[in-house]
Amino acid sequence: MMAALTAALALTAEKNPNLNLWYTTPADQWVEALPVGNGSMGAMVFGGVGTERIQFNEDTLWTGRPHSYANEGAWRHLDELRDLLWAGKQSEAHDLGMKEFMSQPLGQMTYQDFGDLFIEFGQDEAQAYVRQLDLSQAVAQVDFRRGDSRYHREVIASFPDRVIAVNLRSSGEQMNFKVRIDPAHTSVPTSGGSRITAAGIVEEGGVKWAVQAELRTDGDVRAKDGQLVVEGATNATVLLSPATSFVSPWDISGDPVSKAAATLDRLQGTDYEEIKRRHIEDHQNLFGRLSVDLGENSEAERLSTEKRVVAFNAGADDPGLSELMCQYGRYLMIASSRPGSQPANLQGVWNDSNRPPWDSKYTCNINTEMNYWLAERGNLSECHEPLFAALDEIAQTGQEVAREHYDADGWVLHHNFDIWRGSAPINHSNHGIWVTGGAWLSQHMWWRWLYSQDREFLEDRAYPLMREASRFFLDYLVEDPRTGLLVSGPSNSPEIGGLVMGPTMDHQIIRHLLTRTAEASEILGVDEGLRRQMLDTAKRITPNRIGRHGQLQEWLEDKDDPNNKHRHVSHLWGLHPGEEITQTKTPELFAAAQKSLEMRGDGGTGWSKGWKINFWARLKDGDHAHKMIRTQLTPIGFDGVQMSGGGTYPNLFDAHPPFQIDGNFGAAAGIIEILVQDHDGFIELLPALPSHWSSGSISGVRCRGGITMSMSWEDGKLVEAKLTSSQGLPIQVLVHGDLMTLTPKIGSTVTING
Repeated sequence: MMAALTAALALTAEKNPNLNLWYTTPADQWVEALPVGNGSMGAMVFGGVGTERIQFNEDTLWTGRPHSYANEGAWRHLDELRDLLWAGKQSEAHDLGMKEFMSQPLGQMTYQDFGDLFIEFGQDEAQAYVRQLDLSQAVAQVDFRRGDSRYHREVIASFPDRVIAVNLRSSGEQMNFKVRIDPAHTSVPTSGGSRITAAGIVEEGGVKWAVQAELRTDGDVRAKDGQLVVEGATNATVLLSPATSFVSPWDISGDPVSKAAATLDRLQGTDYEEIKRRHIEDHQNLFGRLSVDLGENSEAERLSTEKRVVAFNAGADDPGLSELMCQYGRYLMIASSRPGSQPANLQGVWNDSNRPPWDSKYTCNINTEMNYWLAERGNLSECHEPLFAALDEIAQTGQEVAREHYDADGWVLHHNFDIWRGSAPINHSNHGIWVTGGAWLSQHMWWRWLYSQDREFLEDRAYPLMREASRFFLDYLVEDPRTGLLVSGPSNSPEIGGLVMGPTMDHQIIRHLLTRTAEASEILGVDEGLRRQMLDTAKRITPNRIGRHGQLQEWLEDKDDPNNKHRHVSHLWGLHPGEEITQTKTPELFAAAQKSLEMRGDGGTGWSKGWKINFWARLKDGDHAHKMIRTQLTPIGFDGVQMSGGGTYPNLFDAHPPFQIDGNFGAAAGIIEILVQDHDGFIELLPALPSHWSSGSISGVRCRGGITMSMSWEDGKLVEAKLTSSQGLPIQVLVHGDLMTLTPKIGSTVTING
């Protein structure tokens, strides 16, 4: 055993332990397999010795077909819903909502598994086994020895060439194996020459699909019974090309067989090494923009990944594991959200079920937004593009929903959408009637402007969507008969308490939308009258309130339960990701937000813990934020043991449980939020540094105003920071309580010494 471990360590010795996941056994469960992806396609690599299983996905394989979810004339029941809620008849409002106000049909559609690629060798014996995922190159690898022969396997998902590629090599003994495809939907694969083809349809009238696998090898190949049989090989490559008939949410007329074949045809004459070279160059252009060093623990860094997580959760000091989680989040973003792909859904792009949890769609009362907190700050702005493209489409369906459900102008999105861009309230009225999904997602378009200062983007893409989202709320908000202030309703505070009038989270989001849209209109010099209306309306919205426990109230009424440990802490939106509650501008609300977070506790699902990392970072409590990182890294499903509560699976996927990817992105964003914040009118360096990260560095972080920032620190104090400006705008920087104003030139770098 010790010799095998020594050999495995030797294979990973040249790897940065904080940019590499590695294991000494193959994956038995899906949440142990290693993910690769190119935005549109994803694959999970199991690393089996006798049989390699590669489960794969393509992001447009869904149930359903183009469809309007709007409930025609639902707006006629809106006033009655409000009257019932004002009268305290919540149960009756729920019943009316279910009967008259919900989406048609009540649920949305489901993201699908595509299938599995199997490579069967028939020999299970292996020594010195190690499988690993190199985050810096986006290559999953398997290495082992059998006798005097060595075997090496690589799997990549190439964005430039739009394929999943599997390369197999042996030194010594030649390889004999079979290649087959096992589709997740009914099909009988066929093989001929060097290709396997499978094709079918998800359901009658729905999305058609096809996949082709091409084998290239120095061995002998023959087609048999829908498989490819290989003998006498020392080198082989399988190129996998899945495709569907999806063209847009309104068009599924594509030819998936032709699309799958065309991808492979384009690669004729291109060998694996060239595909790999282009893949690594493309990946590193994004991944290499940001580096982070939070300190070392050489003993912990020698542990395999699952042992490292167990040790850290038990209290080991391993700052490098937080580095790994941060960069893993960036890796997963690159792998699941690229220009031209669908946005990252609840599971990114990885899904092994045709009935996945919550349909593996887009839940936008926290989860979809959390997926993209990392994009601008983590220097992966291009990865934001699929979300913006989806919003362009949702604004079209949301306009119909605004009209039919609320008799309102503009567009609205409730708490879910799918590939058909459903935007009406789904599932149940007690949580489905929630109107601020589109308003929250609009924040991401505003962020793109803040971080890039791209005026063309603001004018052509962000402002038109933000303006129309704002117009909806100008029609939707109503007066509280008791105060005359404006409230949102019917709505809810996700996902707790049922239908109400005036949840705090809604008001925070709507104020943000209206004021930022007004700011955009002023920057662009347009819509002056609408701007005044938006600002006047924002001022009339019911403000944040502090309750009898010193907490920030979640509702209009002071009814928060200090014993309630619900995973959602929605009413703290104004603390994060919003910015209306800050230590400098609203100290009383800041303290009330902390009280609410203390009442809600440190428990919850994986994504809930990820959000709490960010909350505690905003509250400037680095040690508590670090505690939440340790809590989120609670081992789930390790060694076959299922533990309760949210945490992390052996492959570092976020465990709700079950798997949701949002916690990975939330934790990665939170680690950066601990080190730098820029939401309060200035850039603050080391605002919440934990004692565990007393010395370190970070490079390539993006800040508002077109700034790229790098810094290092020792013993908890800044040593040096460099801020490079793409716009030449004045910068205010707060360092250890001292605020300074800098005036860089365009393209210049300003250095701050600690």
